[in-house]
Parts: sequence; structure tokens; C-alpha cells
Amino acid sequence: MNIKILTPEFVVFEGEVDSVLLPGKNGDFHIKRDHAAIVASLNGGKVRIYTNEIAENFAKHFTKENEKDSVYSFPVKSGVIEFSNNKGIILAE
Repeated sequence: MNIKILTPEFVVFEGEVDSVLLPGKNGDFHIKRDHAAIVASLNGGKVRIYTNEIAENFAKHFTKENEKDSVYSFPVKSGVIEFSNNKGIILAE
């Protein structure tokens, strides 16, 4: 599935991921391939993407969560996600 993370200043990430874990208003939620269409607001926390690798130009924005697993995180203050047809756009602050 394809995820794009945008802030008002720059594109944080764009690429293929296995899944994404997001800090929702009612707690964290995980979106995987073929997830139902959703629009949701995000709280402050970490957006975690599960992918084998991140392109070098995007890697500077992320922290690798775990050396064993391919989990990378990006801190957000708030935001919104729109996901459908295995494509998601996260607008983050």
C-alpha cells in the first residue's frame, strides 16, 4: 500500500509500506493492506510506518524504532488521515 505524509513545510514520506500505526483521538489504530476506507483525526504522538526501507531523502525525518523490525516513527502534534483503495494521505503538523 502507498502512504504519503505531508506537513505544511515538506513531504515527510512517500512510498510503499506494509502497514502504518497512527495515534488516533480514541487511541492508536493500525491500518494494513485492504483496510476499509477511513478518514480520521490524529492526536499528538508518533506515526509508525512498517516497511523494509525508507529512501535516503526521507530517512532524515524518521527514527528507527527497533533494530530487529523495520519500524520507523515520525512525531506529530496533530493531523488527519484519509485512506482508501490501499492509498493513504496523512496531513500532519
